[in-house]
Amino acid sequence: MFKDRVVALMDFFYPIFRRIMDLQTYRYAVCGGINMVAGLAVYYIFFTYIFAGQDVNLGFYVFKAYVVALFISFVFNVLFGFVLMRFIVFRESNIPPRVQFFRYFVVCLFNLGLNYILLKTLAEIFHIYPTIAQFCTVIIVVLTSYIAQKKFSFATRPDDNEVL
Repeated sequence: MFKDRVVALMDFFYPIFRRIMDLQTYRYAVCGGINMVAGLAVYYIFFTYIFAGQDVNLGFYVFKAYVVALFISFVFNVLFGFVLMRFIVFRESNIPPRVQFFRYFVVCLFNLGLNYILLKTLAEIFHIYPTIAQFCTVIIVVLTSYIAQKKFSFATRPDDNEVL
């Protein structure tokens, strides 16, 4: 199957990272990196070529092109990221897919809010340069995201037949 080939290719490079992280963390980092790059590409294509930097008039409201491109890339990242997490990183989860997706989406919204609050706090209250503030924020958001996805979105329920 295609997903098994992707996992095999990804795992081929795992021995390089074995000393610093377990296999699941490695897969999470690789899939997260792929999702980030793909999301940036979607953002760039929509902002630069589809909207050509021009405002988007929906008739009832005019949006800046970068805001619409951000929304589209967020939707793409949620959908693509869910597929990567479900089929590559957290393959052992036995929670129904619709529940996983709802939880994944909630965590993504939480992360978006957390990113915004941390960035504003570091940049505006502590006067940290925005790029450095965003770098610090990303580290915190990625760590909380991994824990939330592992323990909440893609948790493994105990088997009903399993004796506790």
